[in-house]
Amino acid sequence: MTVSANLGFPRIGAHRELKFALESCWKDATPKSDLLATAAQLRARHWQLQQAAGIDVIPSNDFTLYDHVLDMALALGVIPERFADLRGGDPLDLYFACARGTDTAPAMEMTKWFDTNYHYIVPEFAPDQAFSLSSTKIIDEFREAQALGIATRPVLLGPVTLLSLGKAKGDVSPIALIDKVLPVYAEILATLKAIGAQWVQIDEPVLVLDLDERQKAALEFSLRTPAPIAPSIMLTSYFGALGDNLDLAAGLPVAGLHVDLVRAPEQFEPVLAALRDKPTHISLGLIDGRNIWRADLAAKFAFVRRAWDLVGPDRLQIAPSCSLLHTPIDLDFETDLDPELKSWLAFSRQKLEEVQALTLAIQHGEGAAREAFTASSKALASRKASERTHNAHVRERVASITPDQLERTSSFAVRDAIQKKRFNLPLFPTTTIGSFPQTRDVRQARAASKRGDLDAAGYDAFLKDKTRECVAIQEELGLDVLVHGEFERNDMVEYFGEQLEGFAFTRNGWVQSYGSRCVKPPVIFGDVSRPGP
Repeated sequence: MTVSANLGFPRIGAHRELKFALESCWKDATPKSDLLATAAQLRARHWQLQQAAGIDVIPSNDFTLYDHVLDMALALGVIPERFADLRGGDPLDLYFACARGTDTAPAMEMTKWFDTNYHYIVPEFAPDQAFSLSSTKIIDEFREAQALGIATRPVLLGPVTLLSLGKAKGDVSPIALIDKVLPVYAEILATLKAIGAQWVQIDEPVLVLDLDERQKAALEFSLRTPAPIAPSIMLTSYFGALGDNLDLAAGLPVAGLHVDLVRAPEQFEPVLAALRDKPTHISLGLIDGRNIWRADLAAKFAFVRRAWDLVGPDRLQIAPSCSLLHTPIDLDFETDLDPELKSWLAFSRQKLEEVQALTLAIQHGEGAAREAFTASSKALASRKASERTHNAHVRERVASITPDQLERTSSFAVRDAIQKKRFNLPLFPTTTIGSFPQTRDVRQARAASKRGDLDAAGYDAFLKDKTRECVAIQEELGLDVLVHGEFERNDMVEYFGEQLEGFAFTRNGWVQSYGSRCVKPPVIFGDVSRPGP
């Protein structure tokens, strides 16, 4: 029977509970036991939320205190030498030292996770890198869910992605370490099978990239080696099409393959053709795991029906395109949004409901999910027809652009001379990079202004005083190009969005950027214009 599945759930909590618990622990305001208790509460809440939504395949080990790539690296014993003195001590001290650095050792490098706004910790591999099972987190969280009566599918970042996204310290190619790391993966997989895991999800998003021959061979080797002792493997790709890697992926010894049909719907027919005569389960990533718009369920259901006709019901799973890590948690907490705009949106919990609606419709007929399909169609029609999304003035201005407006009227040499004369800067001017710290007094004044305890004139006077102070500091230091400090803004994206039309702002639309850092991007729902300076 076709089942519903999820690949991962946001970790931070609907009200950023993880953020506040982390930062309190880092300041030594609360003990580590409080942080761990909060983490356990969030995991239980999220598993139960997915269960209540009717999701059949619920992930575990998608939770992390800081970063899932760092979790996997440390589980395999990949610890940079500069943190060696922390080995054998409190595992949390070592973990946060790697993520955030210490007084004597810089943090590990951080960079963007593929083309998302999430940032991961970059693993560091030494020429003599040894691997050993150094954490039982994967096992512990599976058992934690078991104790709640929830059978989960553990999530592991695959070895080829881990090695490919890491960096070498010395004369070693990370992918050449594949034969050394696989015994530890095999140990983890064998243990999961022994304690009752029926399936395991292995994320290999490098499958959507251009792979060299060593990476292709490593994928084949990494999945063939543990197959006899592992649970059934759902190999997951996302953020793009398999493309030239389709034949490779279709030929791997795995029980299931997940494909992203939001980013790459064009791969749907080729994937079905490649797997049609194989026993492989196909996970259809149909609900957008990276955006906040409600899905067109009728259009998505056409994919499900076509897959059902070609491969039958027993090999299909319906899922988000990727982990829901990249979307806010629950639209129900948005009490200030305009009702029409709100009807166009779906956060993580609502996306699970969309997954379940598609599953019910194929299991029992569209009538079983009629309410969800009707709401989807109504929202799409509303958004398409709404005056909110179409600003006639903006459209007229765009239509009036002429080719000559896209060309500069003077050469660089002319502009350069004018700028040098006007600004009279030295050859190497000094400056800062924009904002000054959002200090406690700034945050307190902003909060007082929002509460109404500080009127507009008083808040404006405060900001001008802070700006004068900021400029004076730079003048005293002798900087050449001055900044004003940006004391008037909160989040730098949200602040600028507030000055524009075509944007809306959520109360709890937080997503994780890295560690405890969360961002709340404004929602662009229509044509954008700037009504004032």
